Amino acid sequence: MTSPDTEAEHVEATNILYRDPALYDVVQSDSTSAGMCQTLIELHRPDARTLIDFGCGTGRDLEILAKHFECIGVDLQPGMVDHAHQARPELDIRTGDMRTVRLGQRMDVVTCMGNSLAYVHDNNEIDQVFATFVAHAQPGTLLVLCSPIAPITRTEPTTATVDTPRGRATVTIRHEWDLRTQINTMHRHWALPSGAEARDEIRRRVLFPRELERYVEGAGFKVLDMLDGTGEGLTGSTAYTVARYTRQ
Repeated sequence: MTSPDTEAEHVEATNILYRDPALYDVVQSDSTSAGMCQTLIELHRPDARTLIDFGCGTGRDLEILAKHFECIGVDLQPGMVDHAHQARPELDIRTGDMRTVRLGQRMDVVTCMGNSLAYVHDNNEIDQVFATFVAHAQPGTLLVLCSPIAPITRTEPTTATVDTPRGRATVTIRHEWDLRTQINTMHRHWALPSGAEARDEIRRRVLFPRELERYVEGAGFKVLDMLDGTGEGLTGSTAYTVARYTRQ
């Protein structure tokens, strides 16, 4: 297993949004993850009071969830955590590796969203992440995951414009799929308002639905539902998985 510091540096180097957390907040401002997470909690664990979010980034989602729950956030990247402390000082956000971190607290809800699980590529290290979920769970704890469950296989590039604090950027994206490793690589080229350019190479592990179920159930959780962001079954490449911890 790579060290947390080395892994954090690698993730940051591959993604401009992690090198510029303020830009990350702007680009992700229309995310519906927190709302979807809250809906699932209200449906499956309406009495929940405490929540821990692994891979919380800048705390953008946690800020919304903290209006309803007593929250702790954990993220691998010190730069994201530092930005969170400055932008959202009221939140309890800590630096930690979700493969190994142990806070000594068991929560009503454990969440891992924003593709955080997909950045763990090795099977054994995925097991370690689920062991971390278990270490912070108690009987009845709800687990909410958001992760890729199917690859994006189109090879032709797509281009879009993105509003940034410094003006409008043009972003061109193409995807590459390696079936053997189940890694979906996003190649992203940024033409920034300053005239500068940046390139990202973001590698995400796809866990197919039955494979993901195996990890979830092997850790002692019972899968309650698996659905996409519309709340209507599985139609896209990313899904929410909801499960309840059943072991004593």
